[in-house]
Order: sequence, then structure tokens, then C-alpha cells
Amino acid sequence: MKRVTQIVTAIATLCVASAALASEAAETVAAAASSYDVTNLAYGAGFAIGVAAFGGAIGQSLGLKSALDSIGRNPSAASKITTPMIIGLAMIESLVIYALVIALMLVLKI
Repeated sequence: MKRVTQIVTAIATLCVASAALASEAAETVAAAASSYDVTNLAYGAGFAIGVAAFGGAIGQSLGLKSALDSIGRNPSAASKITTPMIIGLAMIESLVIYALVIALMLVLKI
């Protein structure tokens, strides 16, 4: 029981200390946020979306090319190749969507 009390006390102390540090950090970030140049954030967001779309398109095209080459060599394996290919394409597309979310966060300053 003594050990549990020590652990709970340590966790509570860490929570209080992190809350104090977080409030100081929030004040510092709020002061620095007023000096941001909105134009640079917009350029950064546009660049991030461009790179993500380019990378996603390259990745999807290479994956699709490999899958279609495999199906061309062995047409009977088309059903076994199609499902993993679609899952892979969805994973690549999700990375592009994450980049869109981050770009929107930059523009909206969240």
C-alpha cells in the first residue's frame, strides 16, 4: 500500500509540474504567434500539399504499375493481387490527407 501511495504522489506531482510548465509555454507561444507572417504560413502549407500530392502520386503509380505487371504475368493471381494493391493505395492516399490536415492547421493556426 505504501508503494501505491508513493506512485500516486509522484504522478500527481508530475501532473502539477507539467501543468505549470504548459501554462508558461502557452503564454510564450501566444506572444510569438502574434509575430507570425501569414504569407509564409500560406506558402508553407501550399508547399506541403504540393510535395505530399507529388509523393503520393509517384507512390501510387509505382504500386499500380507493379500490381498490373504482376497480373499481366500471371492473370490467375489477379484476385490475390487486387486486394493488397487497393489497401496499399488507400494507405498512400491517407498520408496525403494527413498532409492536407497539417496544412490546414498551419493556415488556420491551430
